Amino acid sequence: RHPIGSLHPGMSRYSYVIPGQENPSDASDSVKSFVRDGIIVLPGFASQEEVKEMKDRMYSLIEQWDPEEAKGSVFHTYGNDKLNQEYFLGSASTVRFFLEAEAVDKDTGAVKPFSSKASIINKVGHGLHFIDPVFRKYSQSDKVKRLVKSLGYKDPVLPQSMYIFKQAKIGGEVTSHQDSTYLFTEPVQTCLGLWLALDEADEKNGCLWARKGSHREPLRAQLCRKEPDASGKISLNTVQVNETGPGTHEEAKEWVGKVPGGNPHYSPETVDFLKKAGFVSLPVKAGDLVCFAGTLDHLSLSNRTEHERHTFQLHLVEGPDAGIHWATSNWMQYPEGLSFPKLS
Repeated sequence: RHPIGSLHPGMSRYSYVIPGQENPSDASDSVKSFVRDGIIVLPGFASQEEVKEMKDRMYSLIEQWDPEEAKGSVFHTYGNDKLNQEYFLGSASTVRFFLEAEAVDKDTGAVKPFSSKASIINKVGHGLHFIDPVFRKYSQSDKVKRLVKSLGYKDPVLPQSMYIFKQAKIGGEVTSHQDSTYLFTEPVQTCLGLWLALDEADEKNGCLWARKGSHREPLRAQLCRKEPDASGKISLNTVQVNETGPGTHEEAKEWVGKVPGGNPHYSPETVDFLKKAGFVSLPVKAGDLVCFAGTLDHLSLSNRTEHERHTFQLHLVEGPDAGIHWATSNWMQYPEGLSFPKLS
């Protein structure tokens, strides 16, 4: 018996093991929904005071930031040939700013003229949850701990946090993906995403879309760091996982790094295609939390509206005391002597 649940026949190292998957009769409705769908929405999880505090703190951090430091920092869900790998890898245990793709000249890499520094940022990551006091307070709050414990996690640790902007007018799409692609654990997948809305989000300004129940499908890809080359440079490579058999979704393999249907922007046609592909939209208010498994297939469309869509996102995994280990092939590796913060 595995520490966090039974390994059912057909499961592999690319499968997500739900801590509470035995679905005891005394489980709450939200836990039962999570077991069934791989995702739950918790309205009003954070207070409006907490939301304002986090947004205000981020703008304070931006005031201290020099955009020149972030050249070459545009990150995509898949395909990062032009990404400054050293800058990206160094963000694992620090706080670094990443630029929005449409804020950068695609040929020269130069930042286009902007009205404010805040308007050109795609995200800030990946150590806010333990470096910054405001974000650490939320990340280590009793309500976060209670939620994670209710889902059956025994030794949760927090490798990563991100503040995502989804800018008005130029906010880029996030293509179909599974979070465990970037946060791989062994011997099974245990990543849990906690997606906190800091603004109202709907289909037009880039809310989440998810395929409920897709968490039972195996992982489709894994982002791996290669061994340093002769010059000591570390590079990244996305490896396609070719799992077959029960639970696989052959069509979804074609969506890796894409938006099903091909159009990353909101339109009635895009919405219709996503729904036919099994996705549902998840509109939320500021303070609502979306909680989902690391193998759940999800995406968000671009934002071409006048309304920004900020979120603060935590990613946790089970720790070694639960028999789970962080893969040494993951892009994210803390410096020697620094461990992932425990959530207990």
